[in-house]
Amino acid sequence: MQVRKVLLAMAATVVMTTACGGSDTPAWPPTPTVIAHRGASALRPEHTLAAYQKAIDDGANVIEPDLVITKDGVLVARHENAIAILNADGSVREATTDVMDRPEFAARKTTKTIDGTAITGWFVEDFTLAELKTLRARERIPAIRPANVAYNGQFEVPTLQEVIDLAKAQSSVKGRVIGIAPETKHPSFFQSIGMPLEPALLAVLTKNGWNSKDAPVFVQSFEVANLKALRKQSTVRLVQLLSNGGRPYDFTASGNPQTYANMATAAGLKEIATYADVVGAHKDLVIPVKDGALGTPTTLVKDAHALNLAVHIWTLRPENAFLPAAYKKAPTTDNTVRGDSVSEIQAFLKAGVDGFFTDDSAVGRLAVDSLK
Repeated sequence: MQVRKVLLAMAATVVMTTACGGSDTPAWPPTPTVIAHRGASALRPEHTLAAYQKAIDDGANVIEPDLVITKDGVLVARHENAIAILNADGSVREATTDVMDRPEFAARKTTKTIDGTAITGWFVEDFTLAELKTLRARERIPAIRPANVAYNGQFEVPTLQEVIDLAKAQSSVKGRVIGIAPETKHPSFFQSIGMPLEPALLAVLTKNGWNSKDAPVFVQSFEVANLKALRKQSTVRLVQLLSNGGRPYDFTASGNPQTYANMATAAGLKEIATYADVVGAHKDLVIPVKDGALGTPTTLVKDAHALNLAVHIWTLRPENAFLPAAYKKAPTTDNTVRGDSVSEIQAFLKAGVDGFFTDDSAVGRLAVDSLK
């Protein structure tokens, strides 16, 4: 009996060791993969350690930090490099920090052209990390998520290293691997100002022992050139994000006419398979909405799987504001009301997707577990 106990303990140790990046790493992540979109952003202000922690507690396999970079070269998690955006009349259009209420930073307000669009506000790259750490996070879409406003002013802007530290610590606490899916935001813009994101990202991943194909990491981008460059430098998993309209900004800048729609075809996916491991597709590219309901699935999943590309879709959110009419709940005109997100998620799981981004990991976990 004692020998059996020892053997079981050894086996458990091997499982945890390999799951965290050992030489005999088993298949990771579990499929379908529940990916916490900016953390549990339906329940906490996005891209905060509290949002990531809530998502992990609720069953996420992966947490997603969008990455931008500070004046002194530190990668931090924000939805955009603009941490507060103003309308033409000076009113606040969108804010993920309280920077607009901080008089000591009033002079940092400026106008920049980001991916072809003029934006007036405050930008991460104009702040040192120490300065950024004095700011506090705010709910980005308070009209839809009014309950999250109660958390305004409570949380810092986290660094990528802090996000990794959380993922590693919680992997030990939960007894399961928590991965990260960093997205490089506006890579062409940051390249143009001499502050490329990719070298800093690879440096942080290497420091943490996560710059490899077996690491619990998915590096994402809506652009293409930076992913191709990363593939030459690293074996880490890469995700080519596809929108349901337009084209990658680096294509726009270089005059390449290819669109995301072209990239979602069988021929386009074949090209993606030469440098990426995953297609991160807008959900409409997998199942388009027709007459307020989900229609017939496209061939994207089948075509991608034929090329050994996994398919992750974005983003499945619980509120009426983001759901097709068929999944809204009364009163359907109230965007804050939660609809039937579980059924929407399960429709995509039945269509064969390998993972999905959700703003509420508890809903995502329920959808996966109840379908099983």
